[in-house]
Amino acid sequence: MASRLWLALSLWLLLCSCEGGRQMAELSKKKLCADPDCSHPIMIARALQDYYPADCRFIPIRQGQLIYVYAMLKGRGSQFWAGSVQDSYYGQQEARIGHFPSSIVEETHPLMAAQTEVKTSNWDFYCN
Repeated sequence: MASRLWLALSLWLLLCSCEGGRQMAELSKKKLCADPDCSHPIMIARALQDYYPADCRFIPIRQGQLIYVYAMLKGRGSQFWAGSVQDSYYGQQEARIGHFPSSIVEETHPLMAAQTEVKTSNWDFYCN
């Protein structure tokens, strides 16, 4: 009986670790957003070059793509912004928000001022 329980628990832990996400290192403690929920885009930017992410906190970007920027990290992570890629054809890339280096984009359309300072949460650096 004990061995069956141990086997069931081991399998459950294995499945949970394979299907679940993981917490990644925090890039910054604070970010600047347009609103307290960081739900409104600050600007639209265009990618100047391709970007291949190092891990799942970041999004892949191709040169010329439009990116909706929702947050700008502060402090030690200030070189990174958070946003979502807008592809040239709807549905070519699944929509997800991730980080990218601010140095690879140029601002094309300012939308709202990034005046609200928000604390980052564990979800900002969580990977599926």
